[in-house]
Amino acid sequence: MFGSSKTKLLFTSKLLKAFPHSVQRSCLNTNGVYLNLVDVVNCFSFNPFCSTWELTNMDESPELPRWVKFSQNEDPGVADSEDEFVIPANANWVENQKPHDHSRDMRSLLSDINHSEDTLSKILNGSFFSPSDVVRALNFCNVNVSETLVEQLLKRFSNDWIAAFGFFKWAKLQDGYKPSIRSYNSMVDILGKSKKFHLLWDLVEEMDKLEGRGVSSITVSKIIRRLARAKRFDDAIDAFRKIERFGLKKDNEALNILLDALAKEHSVEHAENVFLELKDQIPPNSNTFNILIHGYCKSRQMEKAKKTMEQMEKLGINPDVVSYTSLIESYCREKDFRKVDSILDEMKKKNCPPNIVTYTIIMHSLGKAKEINEALGVYERMKLNNCVPDTSFYSSLIYILSKAGRLKDARNVFEDMSKQGVSRDVLTYNTMITTACEYSQEENALKLLYEMEGAQCKPDLNTYAPLLKMCCRKKRMKVLYFLLYHMFKKDVSIELGTYTLLVRGLCKSGKLEHACSFFEEMVLKGFVPNDCTYEMLMKELERKGMAKAIGQIENLMLHAKKGGE
Repeated sequence: MFGSSKTKLLFTSKLLKAFPHSVQRSCLNTNGVYLNLVDVVNCFSFNPFCSTWELTNMDESPELPRWVKFSQNEDPGVADSEDEFVIPANANWVENQKPHDHSRDMRSLLSDINHSEDTLSKILNGSFFSPSDVVRALNFCNVNVSETLVEQLLKRFSNDWIAAFGFFKWAKLQDGYKPSIRSYNSMVDILGKSKKFHLLWDLVEEMDKLEGRGVSSITVSKIIRRLARAKRFDDAIDAFRKIERFGLKKDNEALNILLDALAKEHSVEHAENVFLELKDQIPPNSNTFNILIHGYCKSRQMEKAKKTMEQMEKLGINPDVVSYTSLIESYCREKDFRKVDSILDEMKKKNCPPNIVTYTIIMHSLGKAKEINEALGVYERMKLNNCVPDTSFYSSLIYILSKAGRLKDARNVFEDMSKQGVSRDVLTYNTMITTACEYSQEENALKLLYEMEGAQCKPDLNTYAPLLKMCCRKKRMKVLYFLLYHMFKKDVSIELGTYTLLVRGLCKSGKLEHACSFFEEMVLKGFVPNDCTYEMLMKELERKGMAKAIGQIENLMLHAKKGGE
């Protein structure tokens, strides 16, 4: 499949190695001590260039395949001047995190779960070609399987369907464990996200045979939304039509789930057809109409949106703030602020005051249109309507101030949130981290990530994306591998977009060996790289004359496309 037998051996060797091992080894200092985020922050705090620290004796990466190491024109003895710092181990992030008021039994239970979780994770992070391979690998494990453990690992591997499904199948075989409906639903969602719909439906049939019927409205909602996201609109509609065989009703709630899934995936036409077909059988409510209005607004069919509002009124259902906010959002997208004011006037006449979501959309759009003073004036309008700012409003305000280059003002707003009794959420931190990365404020960006830990705010993919992008741009490979390890420990599963960011970013910075390594890992995890990513990597490899790597990347792309069919 991948060429010569020697090449296959290289790939087989790589399959047996776990990703956390490579990342962890990349995050060791010269004394073999594991590093943490405080070490990274302290490094920048002591010296932005970290020139006072001794350079770690670290190869390019323990996991780089031999076929991508150095082009014929490069000297492997020359180190990157831009990666001339090490993450020192002079602090311990978790050292001061003492247990809360838990019993000794609870601490013991959590310790057992964490140990089992780490043991299984090391295996699951290997590259497998099928779920059956995962089951065989896990058969050598001697761990106690619990519902908490299963949920945690399904979350951690939510973007690696082979590892997740293999683990789920193995877990079902373990004595004393029976998957909950919640775990089944999580697995259904993972398979749907990966577009493995034949396996999804097999699992749903299995759920239907469980005692008390395991298929619920939550299950059906996940199926419909994943089918719609995959642009399989007719299949999503068919899934709705079949729900009665699972003992579920075709009621207004189920219909709205279908319409919402179709409208959000830019197929309001399908939603409209379903609505017209079923409106006499399933009476619509305000949510039904608002879904259609929002769908029409997203597709710029404003006349249809307005006619739907008229239809609501004929049925005795008054358009509400959600209805009008959809119109406002559409006009904001077009930067037609005169029509926005017109809608606000209409809302006032009909005694339908805007809410915080309405004001946030208007302020955000004015800011993006570089109408900063008008954007800031939205707050005064809010006060007149006794509308109190929430977390999303503050996050949006921070965003527009940052985009205007007013970083100090943005920081002041960020600091003021807690004084006003408004909690910061992941969007708030993501906005601040993105800004810090865009302005190459490495220390500040990493400090913010560290602060999230203390605030018990769980990072997501959008938290790490700008940090990884910055590391690629500045060739900070040690920090990059640390961040990947940090993602893993925070159960943030790497998906196609993250791999694409890494491959493209490393190509641009000339780190082709690492770009090839991530490309390979992306394929072996079951993802199909975008054509533009593949072409970019091939172009750079050709420019560097890396003939062996070119052949391997070609084979990987063929394998990916064959597996994605």
